[in-house]
Parts: sequence; structure tokens; C-alpha cells
Amino acid sequence: MRILDYIKPKELSRIARLQMLARGVVEGYCNGRHRSPHKGFSVEFKEHRPYVRGDDLKKIDWKAYGKSDRLYIREFEEETNLRCTLLVDRSGSMAYGGSRGGGMKAGGMKAGGTKSGGSETGGKTKHDFAVQLAASLTYLMLGQQDGAGLITFDDAPREIVPVRSRPSHLRAVLKPLTDEVSRRETDLGGVFRKIASKLKRRGMLIIISDGMGDVDSISKSLALFRSKNHEVIFFQILDPDEMDFPFSGRIQFRDIENPANEHTVDARSLQEAYLQRLAEHQSALVEACRQNRVDHVPLTTDRPFADGLHEYMSFRRRVS
Repeated sequence: MRILDYIKPKELSRIARLQMLARGVVEGYCNGRHRSPHKGFSVEFKEHRPYVRGDDLKKIDWKAYGKSDRLYIREFEEETNLRCTLLVDRSGSMAYGGSRGGGMKAGGMKAGGTKSGGSETGGKTKHDFAVQLAASLTYLMLGQQDGAGLITFDDAPREIVPVRSRPSHLRAVLKPLTDEVSRRETDLGGVFRKIASKLKRRGMLIIISDGMGDVDSISKSLALFRSKNHEVIFFQILDPDEMDFPFSGRIQFRDIENPANEHTVDARSLQEAYLQRLAEHQSALVEACRQNRVDHVPLTTDRPFADGLHEYMSFRRRVS
């Protein structure tokens, strides 16, 4: 499993030139790029943690093993650089792919907290786009010697890959991204609160999701992340169909998170109400991010993900 299985060489070369800088205080240092709350140049012992398969055997505390018959890793202050955890949505709505995405599968659509179906048009799905984005960000983080980890979720946290900074860790992060979407529903606010309880150390959280859910609940969870001193970036992935509702005539919509729920309707009669509800949802989500000092980055699957990533990095450099 290689990064080139996800990203074209031309896109990879563009991403390699980027640099992600932490705006807030991070625990550690990394060649002067990130501000540290720890004074001085410290390599002092910080804490033990249980050994995880794949850890460097040189870091095992053999004295602790002799006393407890358990393997522990000694962590030092120098190992606490920028810690980035990617939160990747793999719920049913991420399976939607319209005709303009230029990709693979198709599914259903939901907007503003309501769900509707989608035709089998065969475009790139939101999940496909999210996988490319997550793979790129992991490659970027590890390339600048920072730590990267992954939590996938639907209605609950699923695959959890701990934060590591070794280049070889890229494979461990990429593997769970190949899983197909679960077709389950999700309550973003609720699952974010579950994830918050699993994050023991502050760092950067990058959310990759379509952002469809109750905005009040999402806002409370973003506030919880921020109260724990995490820096949060919300990449909202949408299909162009969800943005302009291009359907016309009599069309059957099917809920991909609940296939038994389907309706045949006159699409044009719903367009105005749908677009109004979407606009209200987007406005509320943008405001929730603003109030919680979270970067909101909307991206659509018909644009190259590398273009959106470059635009966002340029924005970060201007405001940092």
C-alpha cells in the first residue's frame, strides 16, 4: 500500500512543497516551526505508555518490563511535536457521488439535516475525495517530522490509529482509509464528544466530513475540542449536486443510510425549498466554526483536492 495508490505523482509533488504550521501552542518543538509551552530545549523523560505493535524496540523501558512483565515505551519531551489527528467521516452520506465528480461510486444525498437519495450516476464519491485529502495531509505531516494519527467514524468512533511521527507510519494510517463507507447514519455532535474523551493530549484535529447534521450539536462539540486546547480545522466535503440541486422531472430519491426510505417526486418543485434549507445550514455551520475559532474549509468533489489544499495553506500563511 503506497501513497501513489491514492494520489497522482503530479499532485504529490505539489503537496510535498506545502507546510502546515500550528497557530496555537503545541506540546513540543519541531526545528523551530511550532511554538512550545515547554521552556528550553528539553529531552527529559515525560511519561510511559503501553507498547503498541510497530513501536521502535529501542524505546522499550526494559526496567519497567522486569518489574511488571509488561512492555512500556518511554516518551520524551522531544517526541511531542505537533500532533495531528485526522477525523474522517465514513457514514452513509459520504458514499454519494454525482455525475460531475469524475470518479467512482454513487449513493444518496442529505442536506441541512434532512436526507434524500441519489441516482446511480457513477461520480467520485465524497468518501473518495476524503481519502485523498486525508492521505495527502498525513504525507504532509510526516514529511515535516510531525505526528499524524487517524480516527474514522460513523455513528461511533471506529478505526483508531495512534499519532506517530515515523515515515513508516504512513502505511498504518492509509490502511483503514481503504474501508468502504458503512452506510450507517451519524450524529456528528454526538460522535465528536465520544472522540474528545479519547484524546488525552492536545494537538491539531482535522475533521473531514460533509458536515450534515444538527449544527447546535456540532457547535457544542467544537467548543469541547477547543476547551481542551485543540486547534481544529473542518474540511467540509460536498458534491456539486448538493450545492445546486440540478435534478429535474420525476425522479426517485433513495436514502442511502436507510434504503427502505425512498420517494418519487417532482424535483423542480423541491429545488427552491432545498436550496434555502441548505443555505441556512451552511450559514449556521460557518457561524458555529467562527464562534469556536475553527477554520471552515468547504471543498467540492468536482475540483482537484490539491487546489483546495493549496488555497487553504496560502490562507493560513497570510493569517498566521
